[in-house]
Amino acid sequence: MTDTPTVVVVGSGPIGAAYAREVLENHPTARVVMFEAGPQLTPVPGQSVRNIADPEEKERAREMSQGPQAGAHRESLGLPAGVVVEGMFTARGGTHLIDFGGEGSGHAPSFPAAAASTNVGGMGAHWTCAIPRPHQSEKISFIPDDEWETLIGRAETLLHAQSAAFADSPIGGAIRALLDEEFGAELPEGRGVGTLPVAGDPQPDGSMVWAGADAVFGPLLDADSPLSRRFQLHDLSLVREVVRDGDRVTGVVVEDLRTRETRTVAADAVVVAADAFRTPQLLWASGIRPAALGRYLTEHPVVIGTVALDADRMSRHATEEQLAEELERRAQNAADPVAAVNRIPFSEPGHPYSLQVMYAERPPFELDPSNPHAGNKWGYVNMGYGMRKRPRVEDGVTFDDDERDYRGFPNMTIEYALTDAEQAEIDEATERLRRAGAALGAFVAGPRLLPAGSSLHYQGTTRIGQADDGTSVADAYSRVWGVENLWVGGNGTIPTATTVNPTLMSVAIAVRGARALAASLA
Repeated sequence: MTDTPTVVVVGSGPIGAAYAREVLENHPTARVVMFEAGPQLTPVPGQSVRNIADPEEKERAREMSQGPQAGAHRESLGLPAGVVVEGMFTARGGTHLIDFGGEGSGHAPSFPAAAASTNVGGMGAHWTCAIPRPHQSEKISFIPDDEWETLIGRAETLLHAQSAAFADSPIGGAIRALLDEEFGAELPEGRGVGTLPVAGDPQPDGSMVWAGADAVFGPLLDADSPLSRRFQLHDLSLVREVVRDGDRVTGVVVEDLRTRETRTVAADAVVVAADAFRTPQLLWASGIRPAALGRYLTEHPVVIGTVALDADRMSRHATEEQLAEELERRAQNAADPVAAVNRIPFSEPGHPYSLQVMYAERPPFELDPSNPHAGNKWGYVNMGYGMRKRPRVEDGVTFDDDERDYRGFPNMTIEYALTDAEQAEIDEATERLRRAGAALGAFVAGPRLLPAGSSLHYQGTTRIGQADDGTSVADAYSRVWGVENLWVGGNGTIPTATTVNPTLMSVAIAVRGARALAASLA
């Protein structure tokens, strides 16, 4: 080991950023070199596109994420017309489908909404910034509770967690009051209706600056910080192979997508944090193939609906003057479609799903002017229940060495099916969503189960575990079994069935892994 060990991080989303920052803060001399296949979208690397005020600039940033290159800097794979809906759980602008239908497309007939982002900041440039904590069986049993509290606390700090965002919104408060009237008596203490924890920084005008990977990078992007001098981020740089010598990684092969030149970069340790599909794809392409690689795929089946808020019910808890003040405040930040976000969190046994309720003055789609709820004075909520998907070895992504994708990697085929256990909870949550809608107003889009993959919360394909028994890809510290100095990061490491938005949990797992990595460099 040299006096200045080099750690290569593949992927620049919140997880890659957490690895970079934790390694540099926990090792006095290490340097981190990060490679990202996509372009940089914002002046500060990794900022959330949601913060861009100009609609045309925002749309351009999203287009740049929809594939590795097109025109001078991007190759948009696009999304089918009609599936992009701002602020919903569906595939959204800034993502490209795995099974996009063109040459080199992946195969996902049973998981058709599977999508990815390719840009600096990863999905952190486009996410909804929801960061509730996992609870009960969602948590990882082999990480001690006291340590988990430390890790999750650190993750919340890195992501600029806000536990009471929009809590002062009278409209949000009225929505909570109506939901509590309907469900409160059924829910355990401390797990009732409340605000949704989010990642970002509240502003004096009541708006939010939403957090992206830039928040996690923190001092690594500050030219005046000593840490920044040990950090390099290269965009449009595609890692094609993780190079090994026996049971140790020696570096990576990187293609510069601007020049198409390829080089080998030496490394003392490598972290692959691409995403839940492209991380196992890179390992597979590099000949690193644990039995569980790509398997145990889970996500959150999602049932959504959109409701026009009822004036009589809302006015029992908020005045028209408060509504006018809320709309005036909202008008100052029209670029952000979300005004207040509430939730009913996961709890066992009575509520094994998570509800998110997002308020906005306009629906997330155009209503026919003849619709009696068009232009509803009190606005709308778009809400959805996320359910569990039990990990099964049958669900996952496989790779074909004889068929290449659009980038020249072994092509993907995703296999996925819901079981009776999932369907039962979907049916229960659908009925609860009907109750929630009736408590708040009238549905303008009734409850419906979104296509598989719509959540964008893909987990389990590089899951961590306690033993090298073929059911996990990495150990409890995210180090790949059988390789001394190779780590994986991201939602794919989560081994449990969850309903919670996974980013906070994945960052906590990354903090644990990064600290173990830093210690291994000593």
